[in-house]
Amino acid sequence: MQAHEYRELTAVKMAELVRTGEVSPVEIVRAALDSIAATDGAINAWCDVLESHAMERATELASQAARGEFCGPLHGVPIGVKDLFLTADFRTRKGSLLHADLVPTETAPAVQRLFAAGAIMVGKNTTPEAGWKGSSTSPLYGVTRNPWNPEKTAGGSSSGSAAAVAAGHVPITLGSDGGGSMRIPASFCGIFSMKPTLGRVPTYPLSPSEHLSHAGPMAATVADYALALDAVKGPDCRDPQSIADDGLRYSELLEMPARPIRCVLAPTLFDKAVHAEIARCIKHAFAEIERMPGVEIVNARVDWKDPIAIFEGLWTARGALSRGMSPEDRARLDPGLARMIEAGTHVDLEFHLRNLQDRAKFCREVAESFQSFDILLTPTLPILAFAAEDDGPPDMDPAPLIPWARWTPFTYPFNITGQPAASIPCGWTPDGMPVGLQVIGNRFADLTVLQLCAALELRFNTGTKQRRLLRAPDNAHSIAAERRM
Repeated sequence: MQAHEYRELTAVKMAELVRTGEVSPVEIVRAALDSIAATDGAINAWCDVLESHAMERATELASQAARGEFCGPLHGVPIGVKDLFLTADFRTRKGSLLHADLVPTETAPAVQRLFAAGAIMVGKNTTPEAGWKGSSTSPLYGVTRNPWNPEKTAGGSSSGSAAAVAAGHVPITLGSDGGGSMRIPASFCGIFSMKPTLGRVPTYPLSPSEHLSHAGPMAATVADYALALDAVKGPDCRDPQSIADDGLRYSELLEMPARPIRCVLAPTLFDKAVHAEIARCIKHAFAEIERMPGVEIVNARVDWKDPIAIFEGLWTARGALSRGMSPEDRARLDPGLARMIEAGTHVDLEFHLRNLQDRAKFCREVAESFQSFDILLTPTLPILAFAAEDDGPPDMDPAPLIPWARWTPFTYPFNITGQPAASIPCGWTPDGMPVGLQVIGNRFADLTVLQLCAALELRFNTGTKQRRLLRAPDNAHSIAAERRM
């Protein structure tokens, strides 16, 4: 299979070709590995490339397919897994020098379900340490770069997961999102992802930020995402927050519903400033949405108070679990993470309980607003992608404990509320960088978000845009070889 042929295949198409016998899982996985070897030296989306495992599994699935036996809808599709998810027998290092040699004995439920559906893990994807921030650097992996411009950040914390899809290495990856960690890199890298309703996809072990942390796929197209979400959703007894399966096959229900979807168009929230290029793309996207059949534009007030204090309180409180960390270990952490942990060790119980009350109040206010509409649309981010080595834009105030939250004001509110929220590419800056539109639905209305996003994908013509091909640097093959296992 030629490189350009592989890059043009969606996960849906790959699975179809395997099922009809036109292509073998071995061919597909070989093409994925070759794609990684050719360009990941310039991106650093992969911390481990599991070539031997992937080819062995592809051979097994090829034999099954030859007998007319198929594991599930992702049979033979290569995927990546964010290196926060446990993968038994394969390193899960969490971007941390403290876990550089960690090999788990368990596999996270979402990963297990992808394997059961026939997906083939070709490697683990990079993340900032413990997934704590929205940029794409870590003490262990270094810098993950944006495939559209390697001088720019991929965003975080599902950095490598987004970059791998944007580069055409794999059509699907598994990410997590505690304050925007799937939507931030999806926006910067020009791919699709949705943070599902909290509990739709079970997580285990539970994150220290369990009130905020969601898991879900990241994908080249809405249809690919839906196919993967079908595989991973549903309850798991190890996650007390997981919710009952709604019994829907999202991948089969992506057509717009019969009744109009009521949409509120918000060019900003909380009166935050939005970069002029972002505002231009969003204005154009809103004009397209206003002309779409099946959409009813609603004028509704979304004048909630910015919940930044609630988010920072919840995010920082996780540091209390690290009170026993030695000074030597703390010195090896990302400095920003170490500072947050230090603050978390001083969070008092009354403050934390009052913050939970404030969270509940904010959730009620947002839920009441959503009674008059189905979807809220905003920019995913108010800023352009910044330098890959940096943790934020040049004018970022480094003083707050969670400085990245100051440039992600539209993402973290919906981690607090647990609502489904997606980022879909809606336009391009003059220098060729993608811009994301955030699509937020009411709790449990994941399907409505996906249906609108599928229609937007066609309207914006983003699902089929040719990915930029990176010319690998001279040392790309040696860099990639160091990560192969």
